[in-house]
Amino acid sequence: MQRIVVTGGNRGIGLEFVRQLLARGERVIAACRQPGKALRLTELAGAHPGRLQVLPLRLDDERSIRELAREAGLLTDGLDLLINNAGVLVSGERFGELSAATFNATLAINAVGPLLLAQALAPLLEHGTAPRVVNISSDLGSLAATHGFQTPSYAMSKAALNMATRLEAAELGARGMVVVSINPGWVKTDMGGSRAPLAVSDSVSGMLAVIDRLGAADNGRFLDHTGKGLDW
Repeated sequence: MQRIVVTGGNRGIGLEFVRQLLARGERVIAACRQPGKALRLTELAGAHPGRLQVLPLRLDDERSIRELAREAGLLTDGLDLLINNAGVLVSGERFGELSAATFNATLAINAVGPLLLAQALAPLLEHGTAPRVVNISSDLGSLAATHGFQTPSYAMSKAALNMATRLEAAELGARGMVVVSINPGWVKTDMGGSRAPLAVSDSVSGMLAVIDRLGAADNGRFLDHTGKGLDW
């Protein structure tokens, strides 16, 4: 039984991670902004007694990050996997109408928060079995794959998250951990929209297969949901 933290666990990709992990017998801490409103997580907790804990987390609030790490330490003496999934995407951004507030808020949640959370949970991860940190990124964060102007605050935040992955890989790899970025693909979620070609269940099952076979040689890599390496 693995001990796993999933952020943004109340909907979309995060909720599907929680579902599939519970279905295969893992122990999960699901973090989201408002646990009291996370009805689907409440249902899952009832269906899997003792194996799902739901905790509050605001990635743009350092106190919230520290509190999650403290509460996680009361629930378990080690973590095997952190899935940094929570994120925001602001639609409708246009060049000429951009605002600093949007960029600051998006970077705080999509890039800085996940790095601070990995830092806060590192002591628990050090006591895990083959501990891994998985940052859910996007091909929109790839400099090499960028050829147009779209979702700039999201794209820049995911590029920053990819840099966080490289930095974490250098620091945590020396402590026996593996840190990667994974692009889930264009997935049918509230964020991805109905035109997305990939079902959330297929994306998550693919990512879990990739996560299960991660080894030291993968530390610091950028992968897609099939395990294929991606360009930074």
